[in-house]
This record gives sequence, C-alpha cells and structure tokens, in this order.
Amino acid sequence: MKRAHSISAIFLLASAFLLSCSQLRAQEVIDRMVARVENDVILLSDVRLLARYQLLVNGKSESDGDILDRLIDQWIVRSEATVAHTPKPSDGEIDAALQRLQQSFDNRPDYEARRKLAELSEAEVRNLTADQLYLDNYLDSRFRPTVQVDEQAIQNFYQTAVLPRAKARGQNPPSLDSAHDYIQEALIQDAINAQADRWLKESHARIHVTKMLEESHP
Repeated sequence: MKRAHSISAIFLLASAFLLSCSQLRAQEVIDRMVARVENDVILLSDVRLLARYQLLVNGKSESDGDILDRLIDQWIVRSEATVAHTPKPSDGEIDAALQRLQQSFDNRPDYEARRKLAELSEAEVRNLTADQLYLDNYLDSRFRPTVQVDEQAIQNFYQTAVLPRAKARGQNPPSLDSAHDYIQEALIQDAINAQADRWLKESHARIHVTKMLEESHP
C-alpha cells in the first residue's frame, strides 16, 4: 500500500509538473516580442497593458498597431527624458493626477467599475499614471519655453469655440476674462502637442525599429 501511495504521489507531482510546463508554454505563446527598438524590446504584454489603461481613461482602446506606435513614441521620449535627467513625479503630483482621473467620472463607483472592467489593479493605475506624468513633464519642459500665444489667438478661440459650445448646451458663456487663463493653457498644450508630434516623426527616422506585431498573434 505504501508503494501504491508513493506511485500515486509521483503521478500527481508529474501531472502538476506537466500542467505547469503547459501553462508556461501558453504564457510564452501569449507574451512575445512585438518590436525591437534599438537594443530594447517591446512585448505584447506591454501593448495589452496600455490598451487596458486606454480603456480606463478613454472608455476604449486603439488598435494594437496604433498602441505599438505609441509605445515606440514613449521609448523615444523616455530615452530623451533620461538623458535630460528629468525628475520623476512626486507622490503629490501622482496623487493629483489620479484625483483628476477619478473626477473625470460621474462618481467613484463608475470609476471603480471601469477600472475592474479594464482589469487594472490600483497599483497598476498608479504606475501607469506616474509614467505618463514623467513623459508629459519632459515634453512640457522641452517645448513650453518656445510656445507663444498672443491675445488675438485667445480671443479667436473664445469666439469660435467657447461661445458656440455654451450656446449649444443652453448655458450662459463665461466672460473672456474669466476664461482667459484656461484658453491660454489649452492653446499652449495644443502647440506643445504639435511640436512634440513633429519631433517624434523626425526622431523615428534616426532610430532603428523592427516591428513583429503580426507574427505575435496566436
């Protein structure tokens, strides 16, 4: 009987080992390299993680190909930010960014429901938000000093965007004075984004990228 128990135990151990190997092989199939950027790699799991974060923030995610392009852009920005010794965001900055994210929902339960739908833990949301802050802070420090917004541009935005939007919603529009700083910052951000897009397109031509996204699908 002891021998029978011993054989049974060995069989169970062997079965567990084979199951473990099978799971590892499945993980290897699911998570694989989808791009090489210089000497670094981007994994399919990186694409999936950003897709889940987009689902949380925007309610939907882009295609895998578009997300891969964003990850390549992030690699470029992160590399430059590292060289520039851009400081990591403080806990206070991260907390404020998370609060803004949560306040973009009607209430906390709606936020939590979307977070669970996206299958993101609170730690993952915090890490992804902190990483986005780091990249945004570098782009802001690089391009904001070159941006100039004149008063005419602010007045034009007020007339063509703020007033029509308030009218469409049946609301009383804010005065130009009260909306001035908000409009100015919005125009600055638009200019920063435009400059960053041009810079990223130029940067793509200077780095070696090999994409393997289509081969990575099971």
